[in-house]
Amino acid sequence: MATLLPTPPKIGMVSLGCPKNLVDSERILTKLRSDGYQMSPDYAGADVVLVNTCGFLDSAKEESLEAIGEAIAENGRVIVTGCMGKEAEMIRAKFPGVLAVTGAHQYEEVVGAVHEAAPMPPSAFLNLVPDSGLKLTPRHYSYLKISEGCNHRCSFCIIPSLRGDLVSRRPDAILREAEKLIEAGTKELLVISQDTSAYGVDIRHQPRMWHGEEVRAHMTDLSRELGKLGAWVRLHYVYPYPHVDHVIPLMAEGLVLPYLDIPFQHASRNVLKLMKRPANETKVLERIKNWRTIAPDIAIRSTFVVGFPGETEDDFAYLMDWLEEAQLDRVGAFRFEPVEGAAANALPDHVPEEIKEERYARLMELTARISAEKLQAKIGRTLDVIIDAVDEEGGATGRSKADAPEIDGEVFLRDARHLKQGDIVAVAIEDADEHDLYGVPVA
Repeated sequence: MATLLPTPPKIGMVSLGCPKNLVDSERILTKLRSDGYQMSPDYAGADVVLVNTCGFLDSAKEESLEAIGEAIAENGRVIVTGCMGKEAEMIRAKFPGVLAVTGAHQYEEVVGAVHEAAPMPPSAFLNLVPDSGLKLTPRHYSYLKISEGCNHRCSFCIIPSLRGDLVSRRPDAILREAEKLIEAGTKELLVISQDTSAYGVDIRHQPRMWHGEEVRAHMTDLSRELGKLGAWVRLHYVYPYPHVDHVIPLMAEGLVLPYLDIPFQHASRNVLKLMKRPANETKVLERIKNWRTIAPDIAIRSTFVVGFPGETEDDFAYLMDWLEEAQLDRVGAFRFEPVEGAAANALPDHVPEEIKEERYARLMELTARISAEKLQAKIGRTLDVIIDAVDEEGGATGRSKADAPEIDGEVFLRDARHLKQGDIVAVAIEDADEHDLYGVPVA
């Protein structure tokens, strides 16, 4: 006699913001799936819709509010979580029909709200989830969050008020998660946090046993052990503390990808002081030169803010000269945007919008030229490329070791019909533009 299983509730998810939010969403979905819930790809099929919000910038808040409004209009049963959970009263006032509002990385509260809104019918057959958890990224790469929160108090940022101070995970727990992800098919681990360089400071770098050996809760030790697992390891959100120098040899050894994502934000000492960030740009230039001596293929990406309150034309000119000398591989820029609750809002001498736009355009023109020159120098080389997609016409899209998904450039391949997503292949580079490379797999 066949067993008739009850139909489990279905959960929809809208995940906004940074990769850290994406990891939070994955953890929430993993827990809900292990409790027996099914996932819905659309509003219509969902019993409850979760909206994981971002509240870093006013524009991000607007996007989050629009997403909440859309979810309510399309489904009606909505639970809000994430950074905007700090503004629960405002959200409830604007959307009185919201079922619950929880804060960032409050997994238990979110799951509890789902249990209350859409109770799971009792069944021993519905509790199914893979060991690696549920993912919102392709199978071949995974974000690996090593800590929550931040101890910095940058004047333009409200992350500490949203996510609290630094809270590091145990190194053995991180390595165990990474091992499971790789066993499930992950070829690239993208290490993320708010401040990867500060990992372990809050727990005094306390060591834990891992496969019979002690591993400190420290960026260098963790990077080395992650590299031993066999996947690409890419480091994001790395502040240039002195001990970052010890990670560069790991890149030369091939344990860690020759890639650093460092949020410099500016170069002028005056602006860095106003931002409440370390003003050691000269030493950084010297260190970058040394890093390139140790690991010649190292790619450095960064982000910069233009038009910060108090930024003079001389400050901006200094930044442009610094960028010319630093020759960073990947650069993103943002026009300063006041964020509710940020100390920078109270600073004098706000830069007019038209000057922000003009400076932004000049910076992007400079960095695009530098990027184009660096990519042109790669023509004729053979690079390892991880494949993200293969099309029906025989082409493929992938990324070199210098490219993180969704934020950096891509490598476009011809004659790649035999490849599949997740393959890592040698590619002969034939052409380049300002941001991307073009090539063919090496037979």
